[in-house]
Amino acid sequence: MDELKRFGVSIEKNLLKKFDSYVKKRGYANRSGALRDLIRKELVESQWSEKSDAEVAGAIIIIYDHHRRELVDNIINIQHDYHKVIISSQHVHLDHSTCLEVIVVKGKITDLFELETKLRVIKGVKHALLAKSTLGREI
Repeated sequence: MDELKRFGVSIEKNLLKKFDSYVKKRGYANRSGALRDLIRKELVESQWSEKSDAEVAGAIIIIYDHHRRELVDNIINIQHDYHKVIISSQHVHLDHSTCLEVIVVKGKITDLFELETKLRVIKGVKHALLAKSTLGREI
């Protein structure tokens, strides 16, 4: 673990009150833990927005109606086209008609956005989300 450093922060009273509420609701032991997580989150977002050729990790989550003609075949074919960035996938039946798929990915940001877009625009996909993360090297 890196050496811990202390520093002071000036913050408006009302904003601090809201932050303390956030800390309590999220179950942090103290402000420092919450602040560290918020900084890491911002650094990950920054990496995704600034370095399109950077290698990152994440998960693509899609919700779809498996009764739609050719939908499942399209999803599988697209995943085969992107086998180099897909680490794993999990398929879950939410109800009789609706499925959720989680696709764990690792690769260049541009490739992951491209894969998410191709999955999102398939007719029958109700929702798609790319959860952005990091390989942890830079934070």
